[in-house]
Amino acid sequence: MATYPTSDQLLVVIDPVARRTDGESVRIAKDVLSAGAAAKVCLPDGPEEFTRALARRGSRRPVVVGDDRALLRAVSALHRQRELAGCALSVVPVGGALSLTRALGVPTGPVAAARAVLEGAERRLDLLVDDSDGVVLGTLRIPPVSARQEDPDGAAALPPGQGHPWLRTCQSLVRTLVTRPPRATAVAGPGPSRLRVEVDGETVVDLEQPVEAVSVTPGGTGKAEVEVRRLSVGAEASPLLARGRTVTVSGAGFRYRADAVVSGPVRTRTWRVVEGAWGLTLPVAG
Repeated sequence: MATYPTSDQLLVVIDPVARRTDGESVRIAKDVLSAGAAAKVCLPDGPEEFTRALARRGSRRPVVVGDDRALLRAVSALHRQRELAGCALSVVPVGGALSLTRALGVPTGPVAAARAVLEGAERRLDLLVDDSDGVVLGTLRIPPVSARQEDPDGAAALPPGQGHPWLRTCQSLVRTLVTRPPRATAVAGPGPSRLRVEVDGETVVDLEQPVEAVSVTPGGTGKAEVEVRRLSVGAEASPLLARGRTVTVSGAGFRYRADAVVSGPVRTRTWRVVEGAWGLTLPVAG
């Protein structure tokens, strides 16, 4: 029987949603990981078992097999356990919502992602932590993008009239065949918001200026990158840009979307950047 050093001993936590949605990719990832390291496989039935498995990992490197939500659950659990600083996470993306893992640089194929777990290197990443001890790995948006504006993979859908010509032709044909509902039954999207956005105590936009959207992203330099799009009449207004370590947003009951999760409504929320708070195993640049 092969023996491995402690650093090559893995705890492979397979998210139940991944097992249901793409069992074949799960099997491939498990086979590749088990062939290259001493892998203990854990099959939790729900979030509580998922968290307990991470807490009992011992000296094994945790590997999450699942989608963006599974990765967020793992980082959140390790943050609550105050064990992020000494832990390097790995992820094999399996599931429908993979836009975050893709943006972080994780390969999307099960074989390539599993090999990156075995052969890659840890990269320390910034984290947004809010005043309720929640975490944000990627970009948070206010107001949240609605489900109908996203495809199943979490990416923004193409606006009408864009895409391949054959797609536009099909869309036009469908519109002629489907009876349109009365205008009164149409669901309106989120309208402009009146928000106060402060970065490091300095006001970027105040309540008297309606805004269409706010985004906050960990910048990778210990500071968050903030973009505020103001409501414009006529010519489009240039977005307001700011960078800082703390971002506070306040207003009348707003919601926000971060890492495929919608939270709120809240009247105020503050996020602070924790530099290099968590580690993710990524492919070594060739």
